[in-house]
Amino acid sequence: MDLNEGLALAGFGGACFLTACSGAFFRPGPWYEDLRKPGWNPPNWLFGPAWTVLFIMIAVSGWLVWKQVGLAGGAIAFTVYGVQLVLNFIWSGLFFGLKRMDIAFGELVLLWLAIAANIIVFWPISQTAAWLLVPYLAWVSFAGVLNFTIWQLNRE
Repeated sequence: MDLNEGLALAGFGGACFLTACSGAFFRPGPWYEDLRKPGWNPPNWLFGPAWTVLFIMIAVSGWLVWKQVGLAGGAIAFTVYGVQLVLNFIWSGLFFGLKRMDIAFGELVLLWLAIAANIIVFWPISQTAAWLLVPYLAWVSFAGVLNFTIWQLNRE
């Protein structure tokens, strides 16, 4: 890996780190602890490590596409990549910050669609990059079902 590639990887990692900061800023706290949750709700300690691994995979995915086509050559792919990162960033603020599980669920549906679109636009450029986003889509699918279920259990 040369210096340019290392800097690009650091840039993708930095973008993912900034996205993750939303979850650090809008923390679950007592409000979330007091909500009714399904029995299959994961333990709180699992979310940090899961998202860390996913964000590393998301960063490497973007970097692999950059290596193939550069930013200019991947304008559409990186626009979709940026959209899914922004939607990811917004979710924590909606769910934990505003405590709007309903709006957060709708936004999560948009995030899911953006991740699916990201996989589709990355596929012709780098199948490895596309596959690296599949666990992210799976986790957000699970998060969507969890978000919806918690919202329904706490509708009052």
